[in-house]
Amino acid sequence: MPGKPTPMMQQYLALKREAGDALLFYRMGDFFELFFEDAKVAAGVLDIALTTRGEHDGEPVPMCGVPVHSAEGYLARLIKGGCRVAIAEQTETPEQAKERAKREGTPVSKALVARDIVRFVTAGTLTEEALLEPRRANLLVAVAPVRDGVGLAACDISTGRMELEECDPQALDAALARLGASEVVAPEDWDAAPPEVIARPRADFRSENGETRLKNIHGIATLDGLGTFTRPMLAAVAGLIAYLDHAGRGTLPFLLPPVARGSGAHLAMDAATRTSLEILEAQGGGRAGSLIACVDRCSTGAGARQLAEDLAAPLAERGAIEERLASVQQFYADPLLRADLRAVLRQAPDIGRALGRLVAGRGSPRDLGQIRDGLAEARRVRDMLAASSDRPALLARMSDALGGHGALVDHLARALVPSPPTERSQGGFIASGYDHSLDALRETSGNARKAIAALEAKYREETKTPSLKIKHNKVLGYFIEVPAKHGDKLMAADSGFTHRQTMAGAVRFNSVGLHEEASRIAEAGAHALAAEETHFDRLVGEVVDARKAIAATAAALARIDVSAALAERAAEGDWARPEILDEPCLEVSGGRHPVVEQALAKTGERFVANDCTLGPDDRLWLIGGPNMGGKSTFLRQNALIILLAQAGSFVPATKARIGLADRLFSRVGASDNLARGRSTFMVEMVETAAILSQATTRSFVILDEVGRGTSTYDGMALAWAVVEAVHEQLGCRCLFATHYHELSRLADTCDALSLHHVRAREWKGDLVLLHELARGAADRSYGLSVAKLAGVPAPVIKRAKAVLDKLEKGREATGGLAAGLGELPLFAVTAQMEEAEEDPLHAAVEAIDVDSLSPREALETLYALKAQAAATDA
Repeated sequence: MPGKPTPMMQQYLALKREAGDALLFYRMGDFFELFFEDAKVAAGVLDIALTTRGEHDGEPVPMCGVPVHSAEGYLARLIKGGCRVAIAEQTETPEQAKERAKREGTPVSKALVARDIVRFVTAGTLTEEALLEPRRANLLVAVAPVRDGVGLAACDISTGRMELEECDPQALDAALARLGASEVVAPEDWDAAPPEVIARPRADFRSENGETRLKNIHGIATLDGLGTFTRPMLAAVAGLIAYLDHAGRGTLPFLLPPVARGSGAHLAMDAATRTSLEILEAQGGGRAGSLIACVDRCSTGAGARQLAEDLAAPLAERGAIEERLASVQQFYADPLLRADLRAVLRQAPDIGRALGRLVAGRGSPRDLGQIRDGLAEARRVRDMLAASSDRPALLARMSDALGGHGALVDHLARALVPSPPTERSQGGFIASGYDHSLDALRETSGNARKAIAALEAKYREETKTPSLKIKHNKVLGYFIEVPAKHGDKLMAADSGFTHRQTMAGAVRFNSVGLHEEASRIAEAGAHALAAEETHFDRLVGEVVDARKAIAATAAALARIDVSAALAERAAEGDWARPEILDEPCLEVSGGRHPVVEQALAKTGERFVANDCTLGPDDRLWLIGGPNMGGKSTFLRQNALIILLAQAGSFVPATKARIGLADRLFSRVGASDNLARGRSTFMVEMVETAAILSQATTRSFVILDEVGRGTSTYDGMALAWAVVEAVHEQLGCRCLFATHYHELSRLADTCDALSLHHVRAREWKGDLVLLHELARGAADRSYGLSVAKLAGVPAPVIKRAKAVLDKLEKGREATGGLAAGLGELPLFAVTAQMEEAEEDPLHAAVEAIDVDSLSPREALETLYALKAQAAATDA
């Protein structure tokens, strides 16, 4: 029969119940141990040995462990592997446990050190430098439905930045795609919750709790001074703070006052558009090949994170965009200032994240040093900007936020050594001359060590043993060691030495003189460490008191870095400052795709630039031409030019006049979404439906090969109808690429539609793709030529040509696929005709639920229909 679990295992199982689905890191001395299923999971993710320890219910207990001193690296791998971890630390020393056992009257030999979960480590609650990506924000997002709206609270606890917003339920996926959260929490009883959320109790998401918690955290009586927050926003922030409270076991991280995000302040993009345009991540995964990888020239990690946020949420307000463009222009026009400033910024530590660790109680002396050095560099940046004339408004505001830290910087400079360590347990981070009493303790300790060296020389002389040494370890402290063959000399009763330990080849002793010197060292060292710990707490307190001003400085440095980096990218790529207009236009001269151009430059090839001129009278371009000719690239580059301009960047063109867009839609390419049961064509239609239902006259839309995933007739019919709907109903700027030549007939009926094609030529049987855009319809598709380029065998090409000749002869005889389409009324007219021709009797029959009718009700319904038919005929 299985025995009762040991006290240690009982303690472990109790803590595991608290940890729930998180892996439990159970502290045992210098190791974090994992047991049972946690050990199996961790061993698999970390690729470490799985062993056993004792038995539980008659079975060996699986176990694995990681050293405490290197736990951060293992935690990083577990978090990346999708795990959550609960850290159970020893909350008392073995000596304290024994004293407690004496008070409780239990055997001292069985005293178990108390342990408790001190923190949950999850993807969205990281602050450690080793666990975070320097150039990417780490967002935790809470989502809460309230009535007809959904609140979102987003926070990067490594810097304390928090934003609140409200959106319609159907826009939630787009909002989450923009945020790119590492972790999302939501109420546990919400049926419409996004996939892969962390479910939390509904009681955590009460809006009144959110308001109360914000007031308490920031020490204010009302939220009016912070902004206007709706009930859904407050419900979301309540859930966010409750989760942070749970993860920190009652200790909240650094949180700045929240900022309310307006629904119309940013360019809206859905998840499909973000994926298609590869803004922050390439479609194959990873940063390489994405827009941000092409644009990012930031000198600091904080600047790179700010740039990512700018690209993920471009502005939709002209004034704010112009402010950013003006600051980029300032650095673009002054390359010497730009170079000097970027050199200074490269030396600046990430003070935002250092501040977050210090406020959260996880800081180190190195973090204090980073605050000191970062604020000092901020002062240098401020002086450099002050020397430049006619500073734009944005730079002037950022410059003002860089100052005001002189006293703190001077204090930290006096108190800390030039390069403080990451660990404070061994001391050595307080500078000499800062505290005279600490200096005295260090001198005492140093003199005692000299005394021990002198004592060693004395004992060697007295015992005539040159190999005698005084050593130290954690168990014995200081001791005298001689080879075993000399041990008898010191064993004599009158030798003055006391035997302590006999080893295989050596004997260890103590002496009164050594004990006295060791006590002096230990006492002085302990007092010195205590003094340094006190100084550390005081210095951290000063930094925490100035946290809001330091955070503002960190944000200002990031914004300045982004402006200088965008100016550097513009100078490097010969980009132009766009002119931002309110009218719905897009006039781009010499436009290029930034990512493709950069990739071609690496191989020595030249990107072929193209113009785009959309306006009220010519707002829909129908673009034909062969595959590989550059249609998709042209579509994407114009979408990216709008995105970059509204993010506040110069654009890859010789000249650009851009009318503000409220929404950006891209349906370029699609793939199966088998997990949700959707084929490629279904995905395409879902994305197209979203565009047709959400786009406005101020939107910009790119559509590529709509309808290609189904039969030729169905596909062309859908493409025809979509083009008409965009032209007649939406009235927005649109670039539409297609292989259906028949769609060119729409130019006869759609006044604001024009035909264009990418040029190609055949030369001696080979296809030459010119990648140039020209006005007019494409003369042919060149599909067989592209197939030949791709390496399709010659016999297959020859057979396809024979089939094509036959089909084209049939098309000439019948009028082709589009025969008779020219006589069709327009989309809007058709809709009106269908509405006018609706048969009321037919509608009444359609409304009958036959299965629910009783025989008597069926008879009465039949009489009613007959009467309605008679009335209609009359």
